[in-house]
Amino acid sequence: MIKRLKELFSNLFSDSEKDDISIGIYGPPNAGKSTLANQISLDLTGEDMTSVSEVPHETRAVEKKEKVTIESDGQSIDMNLLDMPGISTNVDFKDFTEHGLEEDEAKGRAKEATKGIVEAIKYLDDVDACLVIFDATEDPYTQVNVTIIGNLEAKDIPILVLANKVDLEGAEPERVRDAFPQHPVLEISAKEGTNIDKLYQEIIERLG
Repeated sequence: MIKRLKELFSNLFSDSEKDDISIGIYGPPNAGKSTLANQISLDLTGEDMTSVSEVPHETRAVEKKEKVTIESDGQSIDMNLLDMPGISTNVDFKDFTEHGLEEDEAKGRAKEATKGIVEAIKYLDDVDACLVIFDATEDPYTQVNVTIIGNLEAKDIPILVLANKVDLEGAEPERVRDAFPQHPVLEISAKEGTNIDKLYQEIIERLG
């Protein structure tokens, strides 16, 4: 799967003209992508954006919220927000049966999740910036995460790394900084809304 990911990254990068600024939320499964998307969407539009679950790969297709306006310090920016399926090297149907799903349904979800990973990678050709989110209670330095970051760098897509779940015991955001020292890291709790205002400031400063 790693080889396949690299092939997709290398084959799908090409420049294109865009009228709207699109920001993709990328990261591994259960890092908090959809929770963050909902926090931003609810904060700025008054509506949730997608469903959230403890079951891995709950988001199995790209979810899009258009015309979201961020305002900070007298500046504003309009964007399309994209909640991406979690990127992983292997989707095992047993990941779903462990959460109570029957085998047939689990296999169907695994197939959908794999398709969603491919779709998420293809979307890298259409985003102007990426929020790359990691669970601060987990080790972020994995082969797939390095692959994501490396190919975003190759495409010159602006990256803001987010160390999420800092509200949880055992969170070590410094591990995220140590893993990717070349990028700014913002500590957040998407669930609690911690530092989301700082996130808006960062987005405007980088893209405004």
